[in-house]
Amino acid sequence: MQSVMGPLPGTSKRCPLELQIKEETDAGLFSRRRIEFNSEPGSRVHAWLLVPKKVSKAPAVLALHQTHNLGAKVVVGLGDSPNDCYGVELAERGYVVLAPPYPLLSDYEPDLKKLGYVSGTMKAIWDNIRALDVLQSLPFVQTNRFGAIGHSLGGHNALYTAAFDDRIKVVATSCGFDSFRDYMNGDIRGWTSARYMPRLLDYSPDKFPFDFYEVLALIAPRQIFVNAPMGDTNFKWRSVDAIARDVWPIYRLYHAEENLQIVHPDCGHLFPPEIREQAYKLFDKVLR
Repeated sequence: MQSVMGPLPGTSKRCPLELQIKEETDAGLFSRRRIEFNSEPGSRVHAWLLVPKKVSKAPAVLALHQTHNLGAKVVVGLGDSPNDCYGVELAERGYVVLAPPYPLLSDYEPDLKKLGYVSGTMKAIWDNIRALDVLQSLPFVQTNRFGAIGHSLGGHNALYTAAFDDRIKVVATSCGFDSFRDYMNGDIRGWTSARYMPRLLDYSPDKFPFDFYEVLALIAPRQIFVNAPMGDTNFKWRSVDAIARDVWPIYRLYHAEENLQIVHPDCGHLFPPEIREQAYKLFDKVLR
């Protein structure tokens, strides 16, 4: 993965967080805070933190947004897409939720080259890892295990982060992947902008250094919930099933086949309410 994404940053970039609350709003069952923290020297991240009111110490989840011009706002109730409001729904369910931005989307424009990155993907992974550090620093968060959830861009962003950080014990990924070889019938260019992984263009389809088979296998035997709708025109559900068939033997080695769950609702590129509810119940089982 690092041969394509670039190296995962190390301790030299794990600078003091210097967490600040910039504003706070009463959102009913929870408070919505706009926060800032240092991801690394020279890079400050603006994110959203949702804090339930009626719990003294709560489990926590990273809520990662899809490709949207409002960025992380869509998952914390400040957007126009009700199927993206999983951050709000989890906060109302009693979870602390942190929603970081994705590089080169909305108003988050880090200078990737100056910071030493060859992909927006690795910058996103590092920002998410530092977001877990933020959660771990909060006195009202249960710090022994975290969840991650995301739709589309957020779906594969959650998987990538869990592959590199085993503090994440459960992932819900919606419409987030199929095999690179199957993506858009072999047209890989959608994965290769500066925001994602330009180095993928250096390889022929039969030479990709990794695919989602390996990503899911890295997460095993932790819990993965996959929403792969039959009508998704971005990612093919049959390709997702083929990946699962190859990954289940890894789960069997751990006697944990049930920890990889896949559902195929009859809809398009969506994270529908009844499927989100299934994901939340899994979070309750694992994190509570």
